[in-house]
Amino acid sequence: MNELYSEPSPGKKATKYEPKNETVAFLLSYSAALSVISYKSMKFEALIN
Repeated sequence: MNELYSEPSPGKKATKYEPKNETVAFLLSYSAALSVISYKSMKFEALIN
Protein backbone atom coordinates (compact mmCIF):
# COMPACT_ATOMS: atom_id res chain seq x y z
CA MET A 1 0.00 0.00 0.00
CA ASN A 2 2.96 2.28 0.49
CA GLU A 3 3.35 2.44 -3.29
CA LEU A 4 -0.25 3.60 -3.71
CA TYR A 5 0.04 6.54 -1.35
CA SER A 6 3.70 7.47 -1.68
CA GLU A 7 3.16 10.62 -3.74
CA PRO A 8 1.46 13.68 -2.24
CA SER A 9 -1.63 15.21 -3.77
CA PRO A 10 -1.02 18.19 -6.06
CA GLY A 11 -0.53 21.36 -4.02
CA LYS A 12 0.24 19.55 -0.77
CA LYS A 13 3.57 19.07 0.96
CA ALA A 14 4.78 15.50 1.51
CA THR A 15 4.64 14.33 5.13
CA LYS A 16 6.32 11.22 6.50
CA TYR A 17 4.06 9.26 8.81
CA GLU A 18 5.29 6.95 11.53
CA PRO A 19 3.00 4.53 13.40
CA LYS A 20 2.76 4.68 17.18
CA ASN A 21 4.36 1.88 19.16
CA GLU A 22 0.92 0.97 20.55
CA THR A 23 -0.44 0.50 17.03
CA VAL A 24 2.42 -1.79 16.03
CA ALA A 25 2.07 -3.83 19.22
CA PHE A 26 -1.69 -4.19 18.67
CA LEU A 27 -1.27 -5.40 15.09
CA LEU A 28 1.45 -7.88 16.04
CA SER A 29 -0.60 -9.35 18.89
CA TYR A 30 -3.69 -9.54 16.67
CA SER A 31 -1.81 -11.34 13.90
CA ALA A 32 -0.31 -13.78 16.42
CA ALA A 33 -3.80 -14.63 17.73
CA LEU A 34 -5.38 -15.03 14.28
CA SER A 35 -5.76 -18.59 13.02
CA VAL A 36 -6.97 -19.49 9.53
CA ILE A 37 -8.35 -23.00 9.11
CA SER A 38 -8.84 -24.47 5.62
CA TYR A 39 -11.45 -27.16 5.10
CA LYS A 40 -12.03 -28.37 1.55
CA SER A 41 -12.67 -25.16 -0.44
CA MET A 42 -13.63 -23.05 2.61
CA LYS A 43 -11.52 -20.94 4.95
CA PHE A 44 -12.45 -20.13 8.53
CA GLU A 45 -10.86 -17.38 10.60
CA ALA A 46 -10.63 -17.75 14.36
CA LEU A 47 -9.30 -15.22 16.84
CA ILE A 48 -7.66 -17.11 19.69
CA ASN A 49 -7.37 -15.02 22.86
